[in-house]
Amino acid sequence: MIPVLAAFPVFALLAILQTAIVSRIPLLQGTADLVLLVIIAWALQERVRTAWHWALVGSAFIGLASALNFYIPLIGYLVTTALALLLRRRIWQTPLLAMFALTLLGTLISHITTALSLSVAGTPLPWLETLEIITLPSLFLNILLAAPVYAIARDLAEWLHPEAIQI
Repeated sequence: MIPVLAAFPVFALLAILQTAIVSRIPLLQGTADLVLLVIIAWALQERVRTAWHWALVGSAFIGLASALNFYIPLIGYLVTTALALLLRRRIWQTPLLAMFALTLLGTLISHITTALSLSVAGTPLPWLETLEIITLPSLFLNILLAAPVYAIARDLAEWLHPEAIQI
């Protein structure tokens, strides 16, 4: 229960950091997605059983903070969490490699769902320009932040899920 409740202050802080600070430091027009990175890193932790809860809480905070429809971050983050849980079972020996691969996939999934929803809403998007100016720089920033975010999430998971000591 405590790991689920811990998601609220973590994602509240991350949503504030993402909307107030990280969004003001773009590379071209792309920005890092801290919430996505934490969701991926959290889902890759061995002892964590609350990955779905964290994905829901994170998407709720971003859905409230962004101008997108509420379900757009939800779809992107839940699909990425499902992939992370699948990879955690398959490639558990190299979680940092899985973190980088999922950062790439999660960023692409998130940007594709956002672009599709904007296109359906009637906003004309030039796909090649969107890829070059927004998606690739965002991907680069997310890859740069993936390892430090993974290390912090690992420490947080060890703190919230201490290893049982056998006597």
